[in-house]
Amino acid sequence: MIISNYQHNQSAHCENGTVSNLLNFHKLELSEPMVFGIGSGLFFSYMPFLKLNGMPGTSYRILPGEIFKRMTKRLNIKVKTEKFSDKKKAMDELDRALDKGLPIGMLTSVFYLPYLPKAFRFHFNAHNIVVFGKQNGNYLVSDPVMDNPTEISYEDLMRARFAKGVMPPKGKMYYPVEVPTPTEKEMKIAIVKGLNKTTSDMLTIPVPFFGLWGVRYLAKNLRTWDKKLGEKQAGLYLGNQIRMQEEIGTGGAGFRFIFAAFLQEANDVMRQDLFNEASAEMTIAGDRWREFAYLAGKVCKGRATSDITYPLLADILLDCADKEEKVFKKLKNLKA
Repeated sequence: MIISNYQHNQSAHCENGTVSNLLNFHKLELSEPMVFGIGSGLFFSYMPFLKLNGMPGTSYRILPGEIFKRMTKRLNIKVKTEKFSDKKKAMDELDRALDKGLPIGMLTSVFYLPYLPKAFRFHFNAHNIVVFGKQNGNYLVSDPVMDNPTEISYEDLMRARFAKGVMPPKGKMYYPVEVPTPTEKEMKIAIVKGLNKTTSDMLTIPVPFFGLWGVRYLAKNLRTWDKKLGEKQAGLYLGNQIRMQEEIGTGGAGFRFIFAAFLQEANDVMRQDLFNEASAEMTIAGDRWREFAYLAGKVCKGRATSDITYPLLADILLDCADKEEKVFKKLKNLKA
């Protein structure tokens, strides 16, 4: 059982790529940036009281699964989503869906995917992949972060689908069942809804841990990490910040570039100059985030010159927030 007309496309981020690949199969060609933008994927949170492996929690995106949920709702796409308590039942249901000729999206643990290089495997239970067939007892996998499709055994896939720990996937699988072709008006409405939610999240949540408030709160904390925590602990915190920004998903700068690409594509639909202007400005903000990571890496490795300090890194984050604030204010309260 091989779904021969399924096409694998590599992407920067697993959820965007999985959703885009599934919709492309159903003849709705949406790029990764368009999926991300309509799904309001861009977010920021810094919660120092929530520790992951002893480090403050930082995230650059909304909760896993929300991009798919929001995007399909805004484009009136009907989907089927299932979770399981029984492992065999979950695998049997996957086989039944494949027998119907449907590629299936699912959540897995990165740690239990043997086709990934060992250096990339860690305990993260919200990695999205597409299964599009089965041959010789192995499942055909379209992992959007990989160049090409690959295979995984029944046992390894079951293990990845039922990993324990934070946010266990519980065998979750999902797939579109009805995919209408949106009109230009419907696309405009979906784009505006996606943008209005993103701008609201980044500008108006009245809690210091989220949106641009969160970026500035992180900057305030980071400014004195070396003095309050000591150089060793501060270096660990800073290293974790780089990891969350550059290695988990696409992180800070990467998501900014995807969002900028979304604005560029949205301009073709909306035909308003402010979209291209905002896209260029968000790209500059992404470059600034990347500069932060580069200089922070020098600090962590003990290669920083005397002028690269924690206060300097904090100032760069504040500049990132200021640049993004101009973009989001430009885009807020749009109408289709």
